[in-house]
Amino acid sequence: MTIDKNQITAVILAGGKGSRLGGQDKGLVNYLDKQLIQHVLDKIEPQVGHIIINANRNQDDYAKFNYPVISDELSDFQGPLAGFLTGMKTSKTDYILTLPCDGPDLPDDLVSRLVKELEDKKANNNIVVAHDGKRLQPVHALIPTSLIESLEDFLTNGDRKIDLWYSQHPMATADFSDKPDVFFNINTEEQRNQHQGNS
Repeated sequence: MTIDKNQITAVILAGGKGSRLGGQDKGLVNYLDKQLIQHVLDKIEPQVGHIIINANRNQDDYAKFNYPVISDELSDFQGPLAGFLTGMKTSKTDYILTLPCDGPDLPDDLVSRLVKELEDKKANNNIVVAHDGKRLQPVHALIPTSLIESLEDFLTNGDRKIDLWYSQHPMATADFSDKPDVFFNINTEEQRNQHQGNS
């Protein structure tokens, strides 16, 4: 089993409220002279065949990046899993790669490591999630789109917890303990200023 990057659609999750950033739309916040989502796009474009931006507001601003912008079918900012489902329904590939819009320092080998883990397991129905050596990074995941009905049922039942849905399926983890800092994300002005000062 070999997985080509054209079988993968990156779904960039920009659908949250940004409540810890004073309600700002995180993907559009400036960081090191670029909007956060542009950093994510620059890192992930070479690694996947297709990209979708999942946004529930400011769609015109996101459309300027020249990728499809899709809103959640579920209203009221239902969380990352709603974005996962939107990505599954919209993509035409065997897998989606989920990413937050506020993690600007993605590794160049994110996809290759996730795919290698899947190929090593020889189980193409597995979910593969990044692990930084201390904790799971649940929104950095490679997920088969064949799980769409399972996720739809889960959300219809009112459940929202990523870990709970993952636990219903075979799951593997990809080890990123050699570069845990790549998963930092910017939730507050303080974090943005701190990281900009360190860069």
